[in-house]
Amino acid sequence: MCIVFTHGYRGLVHASILLFVQFVFGLAAPLAAQEVATQAPPAKVQQLIELLDDPDVRQWLAAKQTTATAAVIPPAGYASRLVTGIRRHLIGMGQAIPRLVPEWIAARERIAHELQSGATTAIVWGLSLVLIAGNAAEFLVRYTLRRSARRSAAEPGPGLAALIRIAPLVVFAIAAVAAFAHTGWPSRLEAAVAPLLVAWIGARLLSAVASAVMEPRYTGSGAAQRRAGAAGPEVMLFWYKRSVPFIYAMAFTWAVVDMMQALALPADVRDLMAAVLGLVVLGMAIDAVVRRPLVEMTAGRRVLRDALIIGLLALLWLLWATGMKVLFWVGVFALILPPLLRFTTVATRSMLDTEAADYIPIMRNVLIDRGIRLLIVALAAAWLAMVFKLHGSPVIQGDVAKHIFRGVLAGVIILLVADFVWQLMKEFINLHLKRATMESGDSAQIARNMRVRTLLPILRNFLAVFIAIVAGMMILSSLGVHIGPLIAGAGVFGVAIGFGSQSLVKDIISGIFYMMDDAFRVGEYIQSGSYMGTVESFSIRSVRLRHHRGPVFTVPFGSLGAVQNMSRDWVIDKFTINVAYDSDVAKVKKVVKGVGAALLEDPELGPLIIETVKMKGVEQFGDYGITLGFAMTTKPGHQTQVRRRAQALIKDAFKTHGIHFASPTVQVAGDEAQSSMAAAAMTRDTIAKKNAALAAQQGGEAAAE
Repeated sequence: MCIVFTHGYRGLVHASILLFVQFVFGLAAPLAAQEVATQAPPAKVQQLIELLDDPDVRQWLAAKQTTATAAVIPPAGYASRLVTGIRRHLIGMGQAIPRLVPEWIAARERIAHELQSGATTAIVWGLSLVLIAGNAAEFLVRYTLRRSARRSAAEPGPGLAALIRIAPLVVFAIAAVAAFAHTGWPSRLEAAVAPLLVAWIGARLLSAVASAVMEPRYTGSGAAQRRAGAAGPEVMLFWYKRSVPFIYAMAFTWAVVDMMQALALPADVRDLMAAVLGLVVLGMAIDAVVRRPLVEMTAGRRVLRDALIIGLLALLWLLWATGMKVLFWVGVFALILPPLLRFTTVATRSMLDTEAADYIPIMRNVLIDRGIRLLIVALAAAWLAMVFKLHGSPVIQGDVAKHIFRGVLAGVIILLVADFVWQLMKEFINLHLKRATMESGDSAQIARNMRVRTLLPILRNFLAVFIAIVAGMMILSSLGVHIGPLIAGAGVFGVAIGFGSQSLVKDIISGIFYMMDDAFRVGEYIQSGSYMGTVESFSIRSVRLRHHRGPVFTVPFGSLGAVQNMSRDWVIDKFTINVAYDSDVAKVKKVVKGVGAALLEDPELGPLIIETVKMKGVEQFGDYGITLGFAMTTKPGHQTQVRRRAQALIKDAFKTHGIHFASPTVQVAGDEAQSSMAAAAMTRDTIAKKNAALAAQQGGEAAAE
């Protein structure tokens, strides 16, 4: 259906051009063969000439001119001149209504007068040559590209499909323009046909671009569209079907107005025709706004939004109809550029490989994405500059206005270049961060990745601020603002602020030295004073710590002081076990040695152990047993996991080898009841102390993790 739709428009344009040329220019042989007869001036004209030659009449006219010059009206203000110009423009359009058809007939007669014997054949041959050369070149290129695509085993992607549609039209444009330039046209007819040819070529190219970025079968997979944030296929198809007629209508309007100027039609007649054709384009735009598909929007919001858009479109038509061309085009670009840039970004990203993991694909993506944006804005700026030059009022075309206009254009270019540089730097930094997050290896590689994840976000923030400041200074300079005093004033202002923001300066400088010393990295567990937690992120002046129980601390670098890093190199973990006095210490040491060997053979815990668990010896003699000390060396953050497994294995090994843990035993004098009460009290006290010590030890272990 879409193919028939597109080819139907192409045939319609072909037929319209031929019929329009036949009707307007009157290329028929009888009209071309007419001879213009030279007639003598009428009698009244001859009398007027004789009166103007009379000395008395000349003297009277000179006196009237002197009187009119003496009564000079003071110059009006800009608003008054603007209103007067609009009134004169509208009056001229009203007076042009009855002259519209006669002016077209006069234009036909001028063209017919320019055609001489045999010229009609040359014109028909020239049109045929343009059509044949252009279509033949287009067919050959399209056939070659499609044949190459069919030979490939893989289905062509969105980018190749767009190339297959657009490249033949570019070749058609080159061939058609070359054939048109090769044909010997009469000067007036050539100036009239050229806008039609340019409009036709431009409309076909823009329609092909619209098809490449909006027609569902050319816009890539649904997953790519969703990943890029594109609209659904139904929405894209709707806007494609609406945009193609709109493009041809705009091209036809421009071609007719430009052709009328080439045919020397009066300005008021041209303005009237432009207003009428603009009204047709306005109707098409309003119809698209009213019928456009919207999702997840209430009826009230839709009506309000539609009314606002229709009001803006009507205002643009009024600016166009009243001859305020500069304001009209400024309003057009202000209305369509933001959504157009967003749409091109979404469409481009849906066609590109957004998951690229190398420098060349990333640079290609940024160049294509930002290059298209730069091209669109550059074309809009060039068009505005041309409109400003051709249709600007004397006030607008003054030196000050020209300087401001050039400064604004330069500022736009500076912003685009700064945006391109920032996007390129940001994508490179994100690529390194992605690699540092996904890559794994030995401890040295992990440490380097953690350092990259720590420093690159700070570098990214610094680059963003630096590029913004430089771009702002360059824009001010392009507008004529002397930035030297601003920089000097900023220095003095900075010194004044420095006395009141010593804490901020201290935080920033302290952060720089912490980074230079590599004191901590993202993902490491640190403790500084009463603050402890895992390092989550940095800013220029502070570090964000996540406590193991959930709270988040944002600590300025200047308040950190000495930092205790619990995630570097290795960790020595120590614990004690109480055994009965009748236990064989040598046997305990031998049993624990076997437990250490078993831990090393564990596939999950073995790689985490640097030095396995060992018994260090007797720490002290307690009231109820012997306190034995144990120690092991593990990788940071895994000591609790290894210790829990080691203690479980030690318990099982003690049970197997008949080694008993110490338990409280009390012997007291007195009767049986008093002895029982004393023993129970002592037991409760001992258990309470042991539980308190165990709770304190577990809290410290959790903090170390």
